[in-house]
Amino acid sequence: MTVPEKSPDGPGGHGARGSAPSNGAGSGNGVGAGSGNGSGSGGPVRIEGPWTHRDVAANGARFHIAELGDGPLVLLLHGFPQFWWTWRHQLTALADAGFRAVAMDLRGVGGSDRTPRGYDPANLALDITGVVRSLGEPDAALVGHDLGGYLAWTAAVMRPKLVRRLVVSSMPHPRRWRSSMLGDFAQSRAGSYIWGFQRPWLPERQLVADDADLVGRLIRDWSGPRQPDDDAIEVYRRAMSIPSTAHCSIEPYRWMVRSLARPDGIQFNRRMKRPVRVPTLHLHGSLDAAMRTRSAAGSGQYVEAPYRWRLFDGLGHFPHEEDPAAFSKELIGWLKDPEPDR
Repeated sequence: MTVPEKSPDGPGGHGARGSAPSNGAGSGNGVGAGSGNGSGSGGPVRIEGPWTHRDVAANGARFHIAELGDGPLVLLLHGFPQFWWTWRHQLTALADAGFRAVAMDLRGVGGSDRTPRGYDPANLALDITGVVRSLGEPDAALVGHDLGGYLAWTAAVMRPKLVRRLVVSSMPHPRRWRSSMLGDFAQSRAGSYIWGFQRPWLPERQLVADDADLVGRLIRDWSGPRQPDDDAIEVYRRAMSIPSTAHCSIEPYRWMVRSLARPDGIQFNRRMKRPVRVPTLHLHGSLDAAMRTRSAAGSGQYVEAPYRWRLFDGLGHFPHEEDPAAFSKELIGWLKDPEPDR
C-alpha cells in the first residue's frame, strides 16, 4: 500500500434534493457516532440530482439511500473506496427503463451509521436484505460492485427469497476470491492493498492523509484508459475524509483476511458452498488491475441458475463509471430479459 503524497482540496457535495427525515445520529467524529459529517444537508454525501435522499432503518442501524423511479426494485451496492454516488449514471438509466433504482451507502460509509462492530460479510449482507424489507418490497435485484459484489453474492446465498436477480461487477464469488488470494500469486499481488489493510491504524491514516489523496490514486490505478475526471475524484476523496469512514471501510477487509483460519471464517466459507439459485449476471473489465479476470472467471460453478458472463474489453475495475452507457445497456437488457440463459 503506497503512502500518499500531496493533492489539492476538492469541491464539496451539494445540498440534498428530496426528503431526509433523519441524519442517523448527526455528525459525530468517532466510530459509533452515527452517520458522520456527510449525512446532513450539504456535505459530500447527499449530492444533488434527480434522486431523493432519505434514511431507512435495518438490522439495528440506519442507512442512507438515494432513490429514483418506480417499478421493480433494483438495489445498487457500491465498493471500495466509493459510496452510493458511484451509481449516479445507473440510477437515472434504471429509472428511465421502468425500475425503482435505489443506491445505498454500506454500513460505515457515506451517510450510513458508523457502528463499532458488524463488518463481517454475513452481517453486512443482512444490512442489505434488511433495507429491501424496509423499502416495503418483497424482493430486489441486487447489483454489487467490488465489496458490494462480494456482499451481493453473500446475500443471495443467505436470503435467496429476497433476491430476485443477482448482478456482480469486478468481484468473484467469495469462495473463488478466497482461493485466488491464497493460491494465485498474481492475484495476491494485485490485492496487496488488502494485505496492507491488516496493519493497525496506519492504513486509516494513509487513506485520509493529504485530503485522501490515496483514494484518487487507487481509483486511477485500477481504472482502464477511460480515467475518471478530477471532479469525480474529489467527491470520493471528500467522502473518505468524513471522520471514521476510513476505519469502517477497511474493517470488512480485515475480517476477510483475519478470519481465514478462525472458526467464524471457516464457517462462512462452508456456508458459501450453498449454490446461488437466482439468475446471475457477472460483469468484469478486461483491464481490471485490482481483480484479475481469471480470478473472477469460474464463479459460475457456484450458480445453479442461469448465469451470464460479460467481459468489457478495454475497461478496468469500474466499468459502470468508465463506460456507463455500455454497462447500463447490458444491465437493463439482462434485467428485462424474462428468460436469461447461460
